[in-house]
Amino acid sequence: MKKSALLLIFLPLFFPVLSAQDNFTSSSEALLQVSTLPEAKLGFTQRFVFPFLQGSSPLTEGNNIALALTGEASPVSLNALFEAVWTPIAFIELSAGARLGVGWPIKLFGEDLYGTGLNLPRADSSSVYDGKPFDALMWKIKLGGKFQFDLAAVFPGDWNHVVFMTYHEINYHANTRAKTGQAWYFENDAGENMNGFNYYGNFVLGYQMPLFLNMIGLLAETDLYLYDTPGRSAWGDDMIRWTLSGLLSFEITKNWSVAVLTQFRTHRNFEQANWKDIHYQSRIVDKSNPLRIEFFRVAAAVTFKF
Repeated sequence: MKKSALLLIFLPLFFPVLSAQDNFTSSSEALLQVSTLPEAKLGFTQRFVFPFLQGSSPLTEGNNIALALTGEASPVSLNALFEAVWTPIAFIELSAGARLGVGWPIKLFGEDLYGTGLNLPRADSSSVYDGKPFDALMWKIKLGGKFQFDLAAVFPGDWNHVVFMTYHEINYHANTRAKTGQAWYFENDAGENMNGFNYYGNFVLGYQMPLFLNMIGLLAETDLYLYDTPGRSAWGDDMIRWTLSGLLSFEITKNWSVAVLTQFRTHRNFEQANWKDIHYQSRIVDKSNPLRIEFFRVAAAVTFKF
């Protein structure tokens, strides 16, 4: 929490420098996310782009700092997000950001959904949910970098946009109620989060076209818990998790766009046949066959730019 507060305290110090730049731009967008799972999220983002350390070469003429302030709402959570992205050269972006969120549990279609709350083990190794609405804050800070390449920058042409992007970040997230070693839920995930550092990365390979269907691509996402919990290798807490997606992007109008992802992800295989009834820290990974890939969801993101 202290680190998030420091970001908000020092952020105004940048505005006098950035505001002195000419021709800064601002834009707004609304984003609706839905999927085949019982989940949905609506967000509103205000962006500000300031020219910063621009040069005369094609690699530096677009240098800028972009700031984004976002508010999000889902059936189980509310979030406020801040991100600053610096483009020091055309194909590299460096970013820093913070998130503050609250949540609550609900029952939907007979299923319990947890916005926040602790995932605690019982004496018999089963799991018990411990939480109340708005009883904790989830906060997160991150530092990241992106490399991006467009073949059309080398061979200009509307049909030459073969793009590659990869992003990597280190983040720290925490639940204010959780003690050392206690796991917690956020936005109805698997409830295997603990206070500590994490790694997240993604890789995108796509082809952009001047059509209604303006991009097709493949997306690979990976994340890894970096904190050290005694015995974590037994239940596979030290294993990298992958999500693999096929991506289709449609430009409906100049303001409206839709992205559709069909996603698969890795799951750990456990020795216990009744592993779903056991708290995740009491499960034992099958070392002879530790992972499988399963269908995750079909997700859609509808964006409207003001």
